[in-house]
Amino acid sequence: MKKLFKMVAALTALCFLGIFQTAQAKDLTGELEIFSWWAGDEGPALEALIDVYKKEHPGVEVINATVTGGSGVNAKAVLKTRMLGGNPPDSFQVHAGQELIGTWVMADRMEDLTPLFEEQGWMSVFPEGLIKLIGTDKGIWSVPVNIHRSNVMWYIPSKLKEFGIEAPKTWDDFLKVAPMLKEKGIVPLALAQNWTANHLWESVALASLGAKKWDALWSGELAFDSPEGVAVWELFGKVLEYTNDDASSLSWQQATDMVVDGRAAFNVMGDWAAGYLSTTKGLAPGTGFGWEASPGTGGEFMFLADSFGLPKGVKNLDNAKAWLVTLGSKEGSDAFNPLKGSISARTDSDLSKYNDYAKSAAADFAKDTIVGSLAHGVTANEGFMNDFASVMEMFLKSKNAQMTAKAAQQIAVKNGIAK
Repeated sequence: MKKLFKMVAALTALCFLGIFQTAQAKDLTGELEIFSWWAGDEGPALEALIDVYKKEHPGVEVINATVTGGSGVNAKAVLKTRMLGGNPPDSFQVHAGQELIGTWVMADRMEDLTPLFEEQGWMSVFPEGLIKLIGTDKGIWSVPVNIHRSNVMWYIPSKLKEFGIEAPKTWDDFLKVAPMLKEKGIVPLALAQNWTANHLWESVALASLGAKKWDALWSGELAFDSPEGVAVWELFGKVLEYTNDDASSLSWQQATDMVVDGRAAFNVMGDWAAGYLSTTKGLAPGTGFGWEASPGTGGEFMFLADSFGLPKGVKNLDNAKAWLVTLGSKEGSDAFNPLKGSISARTDSDLSKYNDYAKSAAADFAKDTIVGSLAHGVTANEGFMNDFASVMEMFLKSKNAQMTAKAAQQIAVKNGIAK
């Protein structure tokens, strides 16, 4: 009986391997529908990936089903309708971590990609810690295409010289120069719609708590309504006093434009802003635009990774697997990331193809303390993220730190993060 079981297991493994090997065939035909939120200024990076895929598989028609909206807010809503309706795209963009695992993997809607990782040799070229993040004890669930940094403060060096200030190293430094900037009619910190407030919050929280206590929030060891948790919201409230009143009506690009134009001094945004500033705005990193770790987070790298998974029951299975091979390849990674403003998730990336910002990010990623992003799906499931958006709305209206911290703890309990 044991011999029979081993034989069945071996045949199953070979079957999976054989299926994934079809992804390498160059005579694929038909369609491939890829679903993402990379549009507008992020579109060229996606097109670069599609070009690499088309070179390998010219017989496949690629349907770029992009849904616009910063950080995938709108795309996730459309994806949910399609997944629950039994009409999944062939492959879709998702933030690596709990955004996928806590939602669609838990619902048994995704294929295990472990055979593909083994076939392509990815177990040795993707960092072990990243593979753990995108996997569970039952499989590996997505292919990472990049590493982004969340905790970055952007500025224009020539504008800071004109304002007579330097980039702040701490939030206390920021709060000292912010009143002077405000008196001059300059917005100290540009902000955009709701999700960018969540994005700013996590940088403020990391500065206030430090890496160990930040991680403790997500393991349930530190309560959101603890004194430390309340202090985060108190500091966040002080920072918000120096943001623009029209934030809710702006995209992240428009908030970045305020910095470029000199209407604002700083903007805390992920390093897709580097792609926007260099590719769309034509500014040279280091001279045309500058950056620092967001105040109080030097030596800490808050990361997120975009990835693509393979839903069960897709229409164009072989074409989807070939797409995943392109995403994980060195050629695909090094075509995509220099345009996106991110660094490769592979350890063998050709850094000569990247600009000075990306080189600095790669160096920091190799030496800094690494923590996960909340706003971009690493640390918490989608249920918590959706509820947190409502908590943020409550704080933006009330500015009540105690009440908001209690609400955050309640949704942590509701979504299984805290007891």
